[in-house]
Amino acid sequence: MSSLLLLLLLLLLLLLSAPASPLEFRYHDNSEMEQYLLHVNASYPDITHLHSIGQSVRGQELWVLVLGRTPTRHTVGIPEFKYIANMHGNEVLGRVLLLQLIDHLVRGYRDNEPWSSRLLNSTRIHILPTMNPDGFDAADTHCLYSQGRFNFNGVDLNRNFPDAFAGRRRAVIGWLRTESFVLSANLHGGALVASYPYDNSNGGSELVGGASVTPDNDVFVHLAKVYSFHHTSMHRGDSCHDSRPFLDGITNGYQWYPLPGGMQDYNYVWSQCLEVTLEVSCCKFPPVQQLPVLWRDNQRALLAFMQQVHLGVKGRVLDSSGVPVQNAVVEVKGRRNLCPFRSDQHGEYYRLLLPGNYTFTVTFPGHEVLTETLSVPYGPERFSALTHDFRLRRAAAPTSGPAPTPGPTLTCNSSAHLEGGGASNRPQWAGLAWCLALGAGLQALLH
Repeated sequence: MSSLLLLLLLLLLLLLSAPASPLEFRYHDNSEMEQYLLHVNASYPDITHLHSIGQSVRGQELWVLVLGRTPTRHTVGIPEFKYIANMHGNEVLGRVLLLQLIDHLVRGYRDNEPWSSRLLNSTRIHILPTMNPDGFDAADTHCLYSQGRFNFNGVDLNRNFPDAFAGRRRAVIGWLRTESFVLSANLHGGALVASYPYDNSNGGSELVGGASVTPDNDVFVHLAKVYSFHHTSMHRGDSCHDSRPFLDGITNGYQWYPLPGGMQDYNYVWSQCLEVTLEVSCCKFPPVQQLPVLWRDNQRALLAFMQQVHLGVKGRVLDSSGVPVQNAVVEVKGRRNLCPFRSDQHGEYYRLLLPGNYTFTVTFPGHEVLTETLSVPYGPERFSALTHDFRLRRAAAPTSGPAPTPGPTLTCNSSAHLEGGGASNRPQWAGLAWCLALGAGLQALLH
């Protein structure tokens, strides 16, 4: 009798530990998506953390699932990555892809797949499957001209960012300020291309061949190509409904589709986060039967892009006592950003850079300006950027002479308004670039 009972217990344990069926390929509504995310969080509490960053206009939660070995908190040396989808409510494939990605990641980790373990042990991944649940509720299934693009108030969330996020809709802005994101992608639909900043002809940006390029243009081009060449067909440059093809399946945002105040520009300028916009399907609302193929088209690209968060250099800025300091300016020679990159609240800095030699200048009040040249390898293959801490020396007190005249004061942070488009906005951007040029030397988802 005891042997039979033991056998029954073993069978029960086997049934309980048997893997659940994979996530169904269909469009889960917002309630089903919420239940699925709750289920994943309950099933994998050691590597996931589910939280809401706020609510939509109609009061629906904006759920973010965090994945990693320390999902509830930041760990020094572990970069923060994010994927966002469904910003336009009628562009729906992205939310399907991100739910499938979650399923793929947790199953891989559970099954001890090396690719999943290495990624989740080295990266903290944030996934927001829908940024516009209200728009999704209103969307119909037309391939190109479906309703539901805007939020409940009729606002296009990818224009005049962050002005579109007044009141409680400022949730995404608060999220960007809370987490020190390094790399990001925003999934859209209606084309097949990877688009990179700038989206707007911002004052201080350089126009090259009709493109509004950033100081990190080489990195952005590389990031866009990583996605397009790991995608089944994006790299071929098929134009879908556009009149011209995209070389290598990538484009500068301004050169293709100029828009004022795009979210990827905001991330880059104000939040030190390099973001690429991924147009992942020619059809905004693909037929359900196409979803498995579209997942296979994007699966490798989604994983490869996340791995790029390990490009370049990372580390901390330490004062003369070895204490990490916040707001130290960390600049790379030849890359004058509109808002200089600074160390965060942990004293950390992250700079996504392609392999090569780079000269860094680090400035912090009361300390000597530090200049060092680093040889940067290709980090994604090792799931780690080059780690290098900058150790500052306290500056000697001046012995004589009048106090220096204060330079211009400029505050660069993600709560400031990034406006674009139109002549009325150009002076703001031009003034920003002028002030930086003068001040840099001072401290410059359930089925």
